[in-house]
Amino acid sequence: METFYYVVESIESDYANLRRTDIESDDLKLVARALLPPEITEGTKLKYEMLQYSIVEQ
Repeated sequence: METFYYVVESIESDYANLRRTDIESDDLKLVARALLPPEITEGTKLKYEMLQYSIVEQ
């Protein structure tokens, strides 16, 4: 399985817009907040691995 890195660009109600940071991309991915860690805020860095999102410690 591959690993992808994202940053939370914005939070809108029950969804968050994520932007990939491991490749050059301006595309946003809309993800239900129920799939993300509950403590996310705008600017939170995430790792997606094995069908699960986790916060990347800075």
